[in-house]
Amino acid sequence: MIELKNITKTFSEGNISVHAVKDVSLVIDKGEIFGIIGFSGAGKSTLVRCINLLERPDAGKVFVDGKDLTALKARDLRSARKKIGMIFQHFNLMPSRTVAGNVEYSLFGSGLSKEAKRKKVRELLSLVDIADKEKAYPSQLSGGQKQRVAIVRALAMHPEILLFDEVTAALDPEMVREVLDVMLDLAKQGSTMIIVTHEMQFAEAVADRVYFLDKGNIVETGRPKSFFSAPKTERARQFLNIFEFESIKDEKEEYNI
Repeated sequence: MIELKNITKTFSEGNISVHAVKDVSLVIDKGEIFGIIGFSGAGKSTLVRCINLLERPDAGKVFVDGKDLTALKARDLRSARKKIGMIFQHFNLMPSRTVAGNVEYSLFGSGLSKEAKRKKVRELLSLVDIADKEKAYPSQLSGGQKQRVAIVRALAMHPEILLFDEVTAALDPEMVREVLDVMLDLAKQGSTMIIVTHEMQFAEAVADRVYFLDKGNIVETGRPKSFFSAPKTERARQFLNIFEFESIKDEKEEYNI
């Protein structure tokens, strides 16, 4: 479904260059759930944005369902992107539109009648249990509800691939669970999903494979069970130790230890 060949992306400002992604190659099969993890600044978000060419790589090729996206003209690229839904860390909802209006906007150009669009929107909102919020505006929603609207908006055109870029990072802890539950339901439906996440337990439970990215390089990859229980590289061990420490600290704070 997805193949990246020798993807490289560098950002430059003045005399300073940041090599965000360095010669990364990977293959993701149809229906696979693929977790990308790593330290902040490792290049995770840049890599996932290269998949739909929101960030155009400086070198390398991106194939989606056999098509080289890097070789497509603008019109053909827009058409190819309809197969790819992306959900961002920050919800990017339109504040002047209702929840229903935000989702319906994604159906522009679908050829559906006005009534068919409204029916579709209600079905999608019911899927993530916020049908009662269709007339509300983003400012009236919690962070978790906003993210669920963003997920539904991405689902509106029935994408074959879903990209999640740290979608729980901007949420309060109590809202994280509700969004992860929605993602878990989508995973059970057989969607091809690429998930950039700092939720290690979720990655371990849901992903078919995990890629550990560090300083723009893929340092280690493996099945979640083997990666999380016995990482092969020192850098991955350091990363997982930090999360284990944070988890213990959170438990102590929760129980006032």
